[in-house]
Amino acid sequence: MKASEIRYLVDAGPLVATVNAQDQRHGWAVSVMSVIDEPVGTSEVTLAEACHLVKSHRLSLQRIVTAISNGRLIPISPWPEAGRIAALLEKYPFMDAGGASLLVLSERRPRATIITTDVRDFSVYRRFRNEPLPLIHP
Repeated sequence: MKASEIRYLVDAGPLVATVNAQDQRHGWAVSVMSVIDEPVGTSEVTLAEACHLVKSHRLSLQRIVTAISNGRLIPISPWPEAGRIAALLEKYPFMDAGGASLLVLSERRPRATIITTDVRDFSVYRRFRNEPLPLIHP
């Protein structure tokens, strides 16, 4: 599958919860991810955040890397739109680089749905200036 055909983008929270059985959202994340029968995308920024969050749990880190290796998880660079990321960070003072990168990827793939546990922030963000993001969340 090409990165341009990605229909789902995953945030760090659900990615970590999927690979770590001790995470409070593990059951929810596994139930969501198990019904998606296609690769999911994430930004390189979000991937780095997830790897950092599981760094002390080697099995979880290995599961993330394996998902990339087997094509289940597709890392996508948001940096061609660095100017847009900068504008988003200015517009939303509470936004981090991971959220901005997923919003940019969502603008590149308007049919993609974002899987997140951060509904508080992602429900405020707008793509294309005023369109709510399509979300799957707990």
